[in-house]
Parts: sequence; C-alpha cells; structure tokens
Amino acid sequence: MSKKYIFGVFLFAYHLVGFTAEPTSKPNIIVVMADDMGWGDSATYGNKTIKTPNLDKLAKQGVKFTQGYSSAGVCSPARSSILTGRTPYRNGVWRHLSGNGETHLRTSEITYPTLFKKAGYTTGHFGKWHLLSKNQFNKEGFPHPDSHGFDYWFATQNNAIPSHKNPNNFIRNHKPVGELKGYSAPLVADEAINWIEEGRDKTKPFIMSVWFHEPHKPIATDIKFSELYPNETKKNKTYFGNISQMDHALGKIMKVLDEQSLSENTLIMFTSDNGPVVSVGGDSGGLRGFKRNDFEGGIRVPFLVRWPGHITADTENDTPIIGTDIFTTILNVAGIEVPKDRTIDGVNFLPALDGQKLKRTTPLFWRTHVSPAEDRVAMRIDDWKIVGNDTLTEFMLFNVQKDWQEQNDLAKTMPEKLNSMKAKLLETWADIKSEGPNQWWEAETQPPMKGSKLNY
Repeated sequence: MSKKYIFGVFLFAYHLVGFTAEPTSKPNIIVVMADDMGWGDSATYGNKTIKTPNLDKLAKQGVKFTQGYSSAGVCSPARSSILTGRTPYRNGVWRHLSGNGETHLRTSEITYPTLFKKAGYTTGHFGKWHLLSKNQFNKEGFPHPDSHGFDYWFATQNNAIPSHKNPNNFIRNHKPVGELKGYSAPLVADEAINWIEEGRDKTKPFIMSVWFHEPHKPIATDIKFSELYPNETKKNKTYFGNISQMDHALGKIMKVLDEQSLSENTLIMFTSDNGPVVSVGGDSGGLRGFKRNDFEGGIRVPFLVRWPGHITADTENDTPIIGTDIFTTILNVAGIEVPKDRTIDGVNFLPALDGQKLKRTTPLFWRTHVSPAEDRVAMRIDDWKIVGNDTLTEFMLFNVQKDWQEQNDLAKTMPEKLNSMKAKLLETWADIKSEGPNQWWEAETQPPMKGSKLNY
C-alpha cells in the first residue's frame, strides 16, 4: 500500500502502512533539550549503567535517530539554530554566551515560536535560555524569549546558579523569582506542568520548549537519584544520578500529558545541545571527541521523536539529521509556511522515516569557535565528512557511516573525494559568512584556543 502525506492545517498521517487519519486539531509540540548530554549518556543509547527509563519509554514509543546532530560543539549556537532553522554563523549566535559581549539572538531572525504564535498557537519556554550575553539578560533594550514569540517564559541566562540545587537566578516573564527549593530539572518540569494544566490558553494548541540545565556543571544531584548507583565513585554517582534526575523530570511531563489526554496529539522531540564533558563523567559512547569538538563526540547527540499514531513506534533510523531541521520539521507538521525571504538551512526530516533521502540545499555544517585548531570546521554530505582546521588549510576525510569513530583519515588516499568535499566546504562557509554579522566575530578579543590562529 502506498503511503501519502496529508499536508495542510490539519495533522497528517505519517509512516503508518494502512493508517488513515481524519482531520483533527493541530498538534501540540514540545521540544526538550538536555545540556551537555553525550551520545553515550543514557541507557537508551547503550550505556550499561545509567538509568533513563523515561527516555527509554520515549524511544520505545517513537523513533530513535542514531545519527542525530547538534549544530555546534557548544551551547548557545546549537540553541539558536533550533529556533531559527539557520546555522549559527548565519543567524549570528556564533559563540557561547557566557560572558559580556554584543552577541545575542537578533530580532531580525524569525523564530518558530513567532511563526506558531501567528498561526494561533500559545507558546511557552521553560529552563535555560543562553541566547543573550550575560550583560544583556533581563535588561531593557535586548530581546528576551517574549521578543522571539514566547507568551510565557521561565528561564535563566546560562547555568543554574549556584548549582542545580536551590537555584536563585530564574526569571519569570522579566521578574526575578528568587531562590527556589529543589533541583533544577524537576523545578523546570513543575513550571512547565503548571503552564500545561493551568497557565496556557486552552482554546489554542500549544508549543513549548523545555531546556533542562542537567547535566551541565556545576552539577548537583538529589540523593534519591545518586543512590541509584551505590557501587560507583562519588563523581559517577553524581553525574549518573544527574542524568536520572533529568530523566525523572521528563517523565513528569510525559505523565501529565497522559493525565490531560494530550499525549496522542502531542509531538515530542528530545535532544542535547552538544556532546559531553568527560571531566565530570560524560560519555560520548565511543565517538571521537567531546564537547567543543567538531569530531562526532562533540556534535552527535541523542535525538528522539514521539508522535503517537503518526510515526511508527519502537524504530531506529540512521539518517543524519541536525538541530536546524527541527525548525522546518515542526513547521511542516503544523502546516505553517517556512520563510522564503532568507536562507533556511534545516529540512523537514519526517520523509526519512519513510526511507526517503533528504534533499538539502546546505550540507550539514559545523564551526565551533572553541574547538581545537585541527577540528574547527566540519561538513557532512551523505556518508562523507570533511574536517578542517581553523584557517581551512588542513583537512581530514572520513566515511562516518562506516568509520563512526573517525579513526581512518582518507584524505591522502582519496584526493579526488577530498578536493570535491573541500570545494563544497569552502563554498558553504563563504555563503554562510556572507549573511552573518561577521563584525561580531571579527571584533572578538578572546584569545584563540591553544594552537589556533583564529578565535572564531
């Protein structure tokens, strides 16, 4: 039996042989993101120790992408790409926004919550934001979540302070909240749940982002989660428990969706902003590199999608997808037109669930300003990945479909393939630079990483 997409303002049945959907209300959408969670930091992706029953459940009820990527090896750029569908240097958030500076997500960018709000959705953001510099957060004259389409927001500028325990730096709709008792992920989940149950406009479908702080340091873990790992070192108890703490918070949200009879009409996506930090216990699952790298360990992340009745449950898919694709995919799901007045790098990835090859105008591309010099830039096309240094003068070539640990550099043995990939990489970078606010990174005063010539 042939499969059909039913596009428009109503839901479309997808990837279910023999499934026919009657038009119903528009879907609710939740985009969940962990902070510094590696590809190997969950039972869902093969970790033999860490307990993640709710992520396991999400995967069982949906699809697990085994080659899902963030758009950068660090935080802020990856987040900006999800909201805009545009690679970070194109949308302007080219670096992580931990200190003082000019960089922020500009209002000239079109974010998906803005588009969903115009289409009749109610919108909410919960958790980390990290799309303004430290000196700009909750200050007049700078764009905050409400400037980018969120009706309601509960957020921190960057990390939970002083740690995940009893954070005191949350802002709710421009008003400081003060110290909260408890741990960050459950607190974020409770705020999101309260909005689902009481705060939102129930006459409208909703879209919300839930961006947890866990397992980013400074880590603090409720003892009930660290005690799940009695035979581990103190560091591992804290880190593994921190992942379980976040998983528990996700489970709370999934539970309320069931209780409110919302699960069947809610699309959930779960991912991470970048790879793990090994010094605190993070695990890349055998991939080369970690956070800050443009090798796979810094950018390949968990990526789960659940939409009951619309995608086949308990399946795996090895199609390479990236954070920018979330933007285009959810707009397609809701029947909202993708902007045509600018370059949108992301594509709708749902056809991949039906075995179709995704057609990309812009290849998968990464540039991470705090990476080591040797892997500052990377690009993937089909099975092939080229990795370049900061000055784009030295290159490595990998077949990452076969060589997922990037152990076999083919640059010298396959010069023709290297040259074609190099030409496309240089073309892609030139195109991105031509649109981005290059004055921001060219004026950067932070010294280059050790061994690098460029600091962007």
